[in-house]
Amino acid sequence: MIGDGMGLSQISGALYSSRRGLELERFQVIGLQKTSCKDNLVTDSAAAAAAMARGIKAEKNTFGTDDKAKAPLSVLEEMKKRGWSAGIVVTSSLTHATPAAFVTYQHQRSMYEEIAKDFLNIDVDFMVGGGKEYFDRRSNDERNLIEELKQKDAIVKSYLDGDIMDLNISPQKRFIYFSADGEPLSRSAGRTYFLPACERGIIFLERRSEKGFFFLVEGSQIDWGGHANVDEMVVDETIEFDEVVGKMLDFAEKDGETLVIVTADHETGGFSITGENDKGKPIVEFISKDHTATMIPVFAYGPGSEKFAGIYENTKIHDKILEALRLNTPAE
Repeated sequence: MIGDGMGLSQISGALYSSRRGLELERFQVIGLQKTSCKDNLVTDSAAAAAAMARGIKAEKNTFGTDDKAKAPLSVLEEMKKRGWSAGIVVTSSLTHATPAAFVTYQHQRSMYEEIAKDFLNIDVDFMVGGGKEYFDRRSNDERNLIEELKQKDAIVKSYLDGDIMDLNISPQKRFIYFSADGEPLSRSAGRTYFLPACERGIIFLERRSEKGFFFLVEGSQIDWGGHANVDEMVVDETIEFDEVVGKMLDFAEKDGETLVIVTADHETGGFSITGENDKGKPIVEFISKDHTATMIPVFAYGPGSEKFAGIYENTKIHDKILEALRLNTPAE
């Protein structure tokens, strides 16, 4: 689980703004990751996600996968090769930097239409996010990737078909839901699909394969609030992401065999808490409209969670996931 742009200060802001506390407080194992990319102390989402997905240091704004023959498999690909099911739910477009890093072999994060094509090369079982226009209204070619996905036996729906909580979803077939043509709304503007999509997704993935599942969940718009220097958006998006964390922890506690990891790709905005107002809410200042190089917390729960304590490079998250799940030998 990735809270894009979610540093310790963003978590603190959400904690001090919430009347119920945070689900993140339930974690007992906490570490810190160093976020620099190959060519810059301050990373971006593409390079940071590539580090966590593939265990490689990429240049800023790239995935480090332009040479497919040399690029290592992502953790999602590793698990699919072993017969696990895999899912992605994000509050951005599906072709945005973080989810793309687990699927694409394109070079630049801005290659949205090319990234969309890569989703036809790996059968992600459950996907929810925006970006429908990159699949069915393409400027670089006349392909309709939604029709091609349907031809590959996937059920493809969108916001035009209704809310995801009202749709019939069966684990017998892959399920893809586009929540927007481009980027989804913010929570404050009316986005409602994130939590129900994650709740339905985890049940779908568990039933889809008896071997196990990999579920990538991103609270994408924490980052966008940081870039805009809108503290209310940062806090609101972080609180919603934390609610989803709670549901995943509930599942893991009952299941007893599920590893939950929560972290971020980087911090955004230099978000700092300088006091409180007369309503007891945090007073926030930003030092930037871009990312910063501060270390990022890593929370872990479940089998192998002890491996995530300490301070380490972001590439080690990939390695530790495979080690914790005893998957650190090449898939046949």
